[in-house]
Amino acid sequence: MARLSAESEELARTIIPRYPRSRSALIPLLHVAQEQDGWVSPEAIAHIAELLDLTPVEVLGTCSFYGMFKLHPVGRYVVGVCTNISCLLLGGEELLAHCEARLGIKAGATTDDGMFTLEDVECIAACTDAPCLQVNYRYFLNLTHEQADALFDDLRAGRRGDEVPEHGTLTRVRQRIASERWSGHGAEGLPVPPGQVR
Repeated sequence: MARLSAESEELARTIIPRYPRSRSALIPLLHVAQEQDGWVSPEAIAHIAELLDLTPVEVLGTCSFYGMFKLHPVGRYVVGVCTNISCLLLGGEELLAHCEARLGIKAGATTDDGMFTLEDVECIAACTDAPCLQVNYRYFLNLTHEQADALFDDLRAGRRGDEVPEHGTLTRVRQRIASERWSGHGAEGLPVPPGQVR
């Protein structure tokens, strides 16, 4: 896999100065890498380390701590079925078993066509609407097996793109910060927001 593309590196270089210390941009840059390739490759980790003056191990340590970052290729749609207590009591394990049968894979695997990766996940904070799942971190609540089937059919057919972007897409709208909002420079030569004290 590639390092950050020229476009992703340019975006990363606009993000880094938003922070008083460059290492604080680590998580946003991991999102940039994942949006580029759908996962965070070893080459992207090395490139981010260079941009932030960190070691690759420091970047990997943060990346591997958060379940939202994938360290290996995943499907276009990452389906996380909650099996924690509320979902468990209201059919979460049965929903997971149904998804496994419907997709023809076990939790932790990806379909042969690369369309779906299925995960058994811990609480996704939608307990009052159990059982539920997420597709690329977008919620689908109070799901029946038939509704899950319809969701998979729609995604496979290219429908619901307005609801569920491809994996790695954090947001559809980029934050733009006008340069005049920044004044002064921090110890690392980076802009510091007005009124911020170190």
